[in-house]
Amino acid sequence: MTIKVHGNPMSTATQRVLVALHEKHLDFEFVHIDMGAGAHKQPPYLALNPFGQVPALEDGEIKLFESRAITKYLAYTHDHQNEGTSLIHKEKHEMAAQLVWEEVEAHQFDPVASKLAWELVFKGMFGMQTDTSVVEENEAKLAKVLDVYEARLAVSKYLGADDSFTLVDLHHLPLLSYLMGTQVKKVFEEKPHVSAWCKDILARPSWEKTLALQKQP
Repeated sequence: MTIKVHGNPMSTATQRVLVALHEKHLDFEFVHIDMGAGAHKQPPYLALNPFGQVPALEDGEIKLFESRAITKYLAYTHDHQNEGTSLIHKEKHEMAAQLVWEEVEAHQFDPVASKLAWELVFKGMFGMQTDTSVVEENEAKLAKVLDVYEARLAVSKYLGADDSFTLVDLHHLPLLSYLMGTQVKKVFEEKPHVSAWCKDILARPSWEKTLALQKQP
């Protein structure tokens, strides 16, 4: 049965799932959720995600929500040689590194990057004013996080593994892409290894396909 993704192409969480599907070379049906009309708060969608947030995924009888849980599900259930990028490691040492850096993304990078994206990108979409004090505070916090990233990437091409793109890197893509179009871009570019990593993962065909969905009617 065809995998169905219910979401919005502008949503960072939806984008995580889409890029994972493209990395795995999996066919899927995209069901657009009109968040402006409140479709994500209506009973049909709440049956898929009781929190009324996007995305949700259907794979036959299996229904999932929470983007990182979905990407892990896709990686582990389609971990076959002919199904695109593995995205995961099962060897003990590499698995340990991946698990740690997945948590770093979720608890260190995402909270700060999300606040910056809200202030510098999404507020403008809704005609709201940017709070410069919030931007300054979180730009400084981001710089400290990226100092740790710079040290890691000085000895490893990717965050979760020495030489392979994993879920760790994938989970960064949506917010990273939005922020690279703002003043915060300089914070990434000031750190050579972080800058090289950004250029590498943002150029992946899977990410280009994910962005292309935003242009479809």
